[in-house]
Amino acid sequence: MVGKTGAAKLSLFNTIVLVLCGLIFLVPVYALVLSAFRPGEDLLRYGITFESLAPTGLMADNVLNLFSVRNGVYLYWFRNSVVIMAMRTLLSVFASAFVGYGLGVYQFKGRSFLLGLVLFLMVVPIQILILPLYKLMIGFRLINTFWGVVLPFIVYPFAIFFFRQFAVSLPRDFLDAGRIDGVGEIGIYFKIMMPLMTPAFGAMIILVSLQSWNDFLWPLIVMRTEKMFTIPIGLNALLTPYGNNYDMLLSGAFVATFPIVIIFLFFQRYFISGLSAGAIKG
Repeated sequence: MVGKTGAAKLSLFNTIVLVLCGLIFLVPVYALVLSAFRPGEDLLRYGITFESLAPTGLMADNVLNLFSVRNGVYLYWFRNSVVIMAMRTLLSVFASAFVGYGLGVYQFKGRSFLLGLVLFLMVVPIQILILPLYKLMIGFRLINTFWGVVLPFIVYPFAIFFFRQFAVSLPRDFLDAGRIDGVGEIGIYFKIMMPLMTPAFGAMIILVSLQSWNDFLWPLIVMRTEKMFTIPIGLNALLTPYGNNYDMLLSGAFVATFPIVIIFLFFQRYFISGLSAGAIKG
C-alpha cells in the first residue's frame, strides 16, 4: 500500500514538473502570437514581460495587411515554401525509404561500403558542398527554380540510415511469404513491407518537412528574385540597414507556423513509434 502511495505521489510530481516545463516552453510561442496582433516595435521595445503577456491591445491589421503589403509578396513566399517542402518531402522520403530498405533487408557485395558512405555523408557539413552544388545547378540551368532547391537533397543520408534501421527490425516471415506466393521484390516492398514501415514514414515526413520549411542557406543561394524567395529568406529580407518592417516580420512568422503544426498534428501518432521502433535493432 505504501509502495502504491509513493508511486502515485511520484507520478503526480512528474506530471506537475512536465506541465510546468511545457508552459515555460510555450511562453515564446504565446508571445509570438500576441506580437503578431500588436505593433511590431512593442516586442523589441518592452521585451517579454508579465505586462506584455496580457492579451490586451490586440488588432488584426498586421495579419490582414500581410497579404496585401508590397503587392502581396508574402503569398509568393508562402507558396514557394509549400511547393518546395512538398516536393522535397515526397521525393526525399520515397527515395530514402527505398534505399534504406535495400540496405537493411538485402545482402549484397559492397553493402557495408555503401552504409559507411551514408554515415560519412551524415557528418559532412552542407557548407563544404555549397560550391560544387552551385556549379552543378548552374550547369543544369536550375538557378532560381524549385528544382534547383530540391534536386540536391532528394536523397537524404539521415533518412536513409533511419529507414535502414527500421527495415532491419521488420519480420522476415512476410518477406519469405511474399516470395513463396510468387510476388516480385518490388511488389513485396510496395504491397507488404511499405505498409509495415508506416511509422517510419510518418516520423520522417515530419522531420524532413521541418528541415525543408526552415532551410535558409541553400534557397538563399539558388533563388535570385524576390518572388521566388521562401519564407525564411523573405522575412530576413525585411531587416535592412534602411528600415525594418517588424509588423510584417512578426505576423509573417506567426502565419508561417501553420503548415508545420498541421503536418505534426496529422502525423504525430506515428512520430514516437517510428523513432523508437527504428532504434530497436541495428
